[in-house]
Amino acid sequence: MYLCLFEDDQVDHLLPLTATRGVYDLRLGLRTLLETTCDAFGNPPTVLHARRLVAAITAQENDLLTNRIPDGLDVLFVNGRYLAEDGVVLDRLRQAARDSEPARVFVQGDDLIAAWVPDASNDLIQTEALSRATFDNLPEEKLDGARLIGRLWDVLDELPRALVRDYTAKAPHFNIYERPGTAIHDSVIFVEGEQVFIAPGATVQPGAILNASNGPIYLDENAVVMERAVVRGPMYLGRKAELKVGADVQNAAIGTWSKVGGEVHDSVVHSFSNKAHPGFLGHSYLGRWCNLGADTNTSNLKNDYSEVTLYDAVAEDFVPSRQQFLGLIMGDHSKCSINTMFNTGTVVGVMCNIYGAGFPPRHIPSFSWGGAEAGFVPYRLDKALRVAEAVMARRDQPLTDADRALLTALFEQARG
Repeated sequence: MYLCLFEDDQVDHLLPLTATRGVYDLRLGLRTLLETTCDAFGNPPTVLHARRLVAAITAQENDLLTNRIPDGLDVLFVNGRYLAEDGVVLDRLRQAARDSEPARVFVQGDDLIAAWVPDASNDLIQTEALSRATFDNLPEEKLDGARLIGRLWDVLDELPRALVRDYTAKAPHFNIYERPGTAIHDSVIFVEGEQVFIAPGATVQPGAILNASNGPIYLDENAVVMERAVVRGPMYLGRKAELKVGADVQNAAIGTWSKVGGEVHDSVVHSFSNKAHPGFLGHSYLGRWCNLGADTNTSNLKNDYSEVTLYDAVAEDFVPSRQQFLGLIMGDHSKCSINTMFNTGTVVGVMCNIYGAGFPPRHIPSFSWGGAEAGFVPYRLDKALRVAEAVMARRDQPLTDADRALLTALFEQARG
């Protein structure tokens, strides 16, 4: 069996986060949706279907065959938005492939969850979005209970469950008193330390508190928790990531080589981003290569405690979220200056540069440069690419031809 994760026609509801990646490359906890699904099916050989805009970057990021299926493969197609968690739906999909059943599609309401196709044709993935019509000649089986990431707030709703699920999947059995290859100062305080996994190369410096009484804590390879930082689980700190001196972090996923300080609650920092200084980030999602200036603060609760609305790129308007707590959604490569204030339920696109006093608008389109008082102008493409190249070099990452092509295409889209 081969596994193929695909994108459907709903991924634009997750812009700007899906502007620069396949939907399955969204981080939920320790893992992305792609990693979660591959693990759930036993890590079989995997190919990917991606929108044309992100196909090259998807292949680059995952080093997997993208938008091509070699002849003669038996393929289980799985929606990239599907949460592959233990239960009857996952069991049913595994069974179809394991028992080499006749071809069929699995649907839930209007959503295509999966399709099992022996001897799959490459023609099936030569389209922008896979749908029920892609497999219109196959019989249909209805499912109930499948969960999918459908809107921006879903990635934050899922965070606590994902952190616990991923810890269970990834943390091996270990002896709390034997953490080889780590540097843990004697003054570090553990609360329910048997729920704290610390990978080789990680460092926990004097006075830090790791409290796993409300959920597990996972510190990945070469992560650093600095002096007097307070970590309350569930929480993930990625490879080479840093929690700065005195940080207050809980119910959060901090991805690879990010730097985080101040107060961070109920939030995801995808990877390679900085919120290194004091300030509050709550119920928020930062993409890659973002930077929040010192004392940047996000509001995650309205003064009247009412439901938060959030900008939806498909509706081209603010839509109800059913959420009382919702902060900032920021696309890749966006940055803000010191003392920036983000209102409740703000969506910032890709490659924005925000500065100045006052609350900026709650929706800032990609490639915007300016602030609440000065207004916004288009961010020049040549300057944006130079900044991206300089920022990525600080993490030993090149700005590749695929990166340039994607950012240039997004710039042209933003110009309209």
